[in-house]
Amino acid sequence: MAFSTGKKKGAISDINVTPLVDVMLVLLIIFMVTAPLMLNGIKLDLPKTKEVNPINLNATQVILSFSKSEDYFIGKDKMLANEIIPEIKKQFKSNKTETLFLRADFNLPYGKVARLMSFLKRGGINQISLVTITEDKN
Repeated sequence: MAFSTGKKKGAISDINVTPLVDVMLVLLIIFMVTAPLMLNGIKLDLPKTKEVNPINLNATQVILSFSKSEDYFIGKDKMLANEIIPEIKKQFKSNKTETLFLRADFNLPYGKVARLMSFLKRGGINQISLVTITEDKN
């Protein structure tokens, strides 16, 4: 902002940005309120994948398997639900990784897999990769 010394030598070329900032803040608030509402209520038919990023599972990765009979396996060892998180964290330290690879049986209900993922997240395991197989190209 320029201060006037009393002498006028032409047009003032300063732009008053206060109204611009006010309008932008109002638009930002409107966007923040309406954005979450746009996604709710939209019915989606999600696509099926033909190809995914290949993951070559090996012994240095931490793999949790969730069987159809709702048994948990870390690697090839059967675990109880209360043993899963401490064992995963122990393997994270020994394998120097932070990613858990989750293999869940196709026939398990979606809700059970979602509950397992929620349980893992609450336990501090934040990087979870879901392992799938590639569909035939037919």
